[in-house]
Amino acid sequence: MNPADEYLSVAADYQLGALDTESQHPFTLSLSQMAVEDVGEAVTLLHQVDVHALRQLQAKSASLAGLARAVAATFDAGRRVFLCGCGATGRLSLSIEIFCRMGVLPCPDPERVVAFMAGGDLALIKAIENFEDHPEYGARQLEELGFAEGDLLIASTEGGETPFVIGATERAAALSSNHPWFLYCNPDDQLVKAAARSKRVIQNRRIQKLNLAVGAMAVAGSTRMQASTVLMAAIGFAFMHQRDPEHAPEEVLQLMRHLAHHDGQFLVPFIEHEAAVYERGAFVLYESPRFGITVVTDTTERAPTFSLAPFEKQDDPVAPASWCHFVMLEQPEAHAAWRALLHREPRTLEWPDARHVAGAGVLACYDFSAQLKSRRQTRTQQAEHLPFRVGGDAGGMIWEFDGLRARVDLAGVHEFHAHLLLKMLINIHSTLVMGRLGRYLDNLMTYVKPSNNKLIDRSVRYVRLLAQRRTGELPSYERVARMLFEEREKLKPGDPIVLKTLAALGVPV
Repeated sequence: MNPADEYLSVAADYQLGALDTESQHPFTLSLSQMAVEDVGEAVTLLHQVDVHALRQLQAKSASLAGLARAVAATFDAGRRVFLCGCGATGRLSLSIEIFCRMGVLPCPDPERVVAFMAGGDLALIKAIENFEDHPEYGARQLEELGFAEGDLLIASTEGGETPFVIGATERAAALSSNHPWFLYCNPDDQLVKAAARSKRVIQNRRIQKLNLAVGAMAVAGSTRMQASTVLMAAIGFAFMHQRDPEHAPEEVLQLMRHLAHHDGQFLVPFIEHEAAVYERGAFVLYESPRFGITVVTDTTERAPTFSLAPFEKQDDPVAPASWCHFVMLEQPEAHAAWRALLHREPRTLEWPDARHVAGAGVLACYDFSAQLKSRRQTRTQQAEHLPFRVGGDAGGMIWEFDGLRARVDLAGVHEFHAHLLLKMLINIHSTLVMGRLGRYLDNLMTYVKPSNNKLIDRSVRYVRLLAQRRTGELPSYERVARMLFEEREKLKPGDPIVLKTLAALGVPV
């Protein structure tokens, strides 16, 4: 069976266009144009979308007390709390573990908080294709980490339908009488209709559900933005208030107050300048000793969201250099950098069928230590690399980039709130940098990388939508899917699969 036939045989399970997280936000229908014509107004718009998402979280925040009690009861019983996700929710899960290890979030023993994501720790900085489509992989990673009776799993999936996360959650419900929590961001009625696997979880009485639906994303389907923000906030606030659960909802109001005082307008010159740097063929190296996990998450997620070259594998001399890269200049070599970022030894997948993409040998080839600078110079033939530093002290966050400098006041702000604020600010920043470079159209991810079934469906939907807008006719799903697979075989790094498929269909781009 060829790849197109293989996908079409299961496509009905991944046609998710009816979900809120896949829909177009009415506020941002002209975002790509605004990013070019009025960056300040675009920043205001994205800030408003974040505020709206937090308001929706606040309306549901009473449920956070239950999650906080579950965390406390698990620790009191001497058991472990596991966290899992895929893609953006995998990175937020790893972030929560790292925050516990850093002392940002409280826990009795950092070794009793264990996070994992589809593809292992390497997936933190490189998308591992196809893993999220396999529920058995989620169950397998959970078991290999020693999940047992009495342990608690907190699973998060922005859409509520990710097979990997569902597989882990259902296995946790079978292994432990401590019912797992399943956090997601779409209405139950939509999910029950969209995917049988989601319906199965929602109706499973051994699984605690926490629905944090916040509506459409600022860029359609880009759940790295508002959905992952509210999920990270919810889990983190539960950890913060495990000893006084009734106060967990108050943290949402506090975060909203902080966000009201940080409208992001200082970002405008940074956005304009970083976009101009890429346009002239130069590169950016992000540094952040204080906020490393939050900065590396955003810089990593730019690649799959906007079809950029990912962080390069150092044993591949012909791999194109990523436009931006995260670097830890204070660490002398790759393994030390990984340890410093994770605050523990890296966890990899040594399965015979996975070690070639997610094993320790592969992870060792991804270097963001001090050695990276010279390697990048060689790879890019001495092209310019500009440092972008996000640092500061307890009283403030400081952004510095090629002569630009801005200070964000953080007086009295809890460190976890500081990371959440930075996440929202740097998501706005990177989204508008990419908008100025034409990496999405209106608020549609025309450069989405179709690396799993969910993203293939998204690409097909966008081709059909844009074709209908331009011609008045809606091409069949099967025809577009087959054409997309043909174009995917010819795709070069950085090519827009949606626009390429449109052109192949004879539709003006």
